Amino acid sequence: MAVVEIADPQTQPFPGFDSLLISYDELQAVIADDRYSQWRTALSSVQGIYLIADTKNGKLYVGKADGAERFLGRWSDYARNGHGGNVALRELAGADASHARHFQFSILRVFSPSAPAAQVDTAETHFKKALLSRQTGHNRN
Repeated sequence: MAVVEIADPQTQPFPGFDSLLISYDELQAVIADDRYSQWRTALSSVQGIYLIADTKNGKLYVGKADGAERFLGRWSDYARNGHGGNVALRELAGADASHARHFQFSILRVFSPSAPAAQVDTAETHFKKALLSRQTGHNRN
């Protein structure tokens, strides 16, 4: 069989912030794979509140992505080490280095890059209360 064409892998279109729901393995691909360049552009363009659902034990973690690289920067930390520096998630990783494979990532709320930090902080606090992530989840603060 003759080689007719060598093509780049199919680009994965960004599903939109409201439809984003990915596993830890998919997060690894989003951060590193060229097929997800649209995703990285979108995730680096806004700040907001995200949810990590632990599919092994049902616990939730609510976090905010408000740094210079916004969602992309924050989620790159999770892709790199599985815990993003969070105390409870780091403890899980210490007990089971592969526990992050049970994480599912989604976005709860999006803010423009110019939204005041206090507005993002207030939204994060609201979702922690609404989802009981301090009492029954992985949030410690």
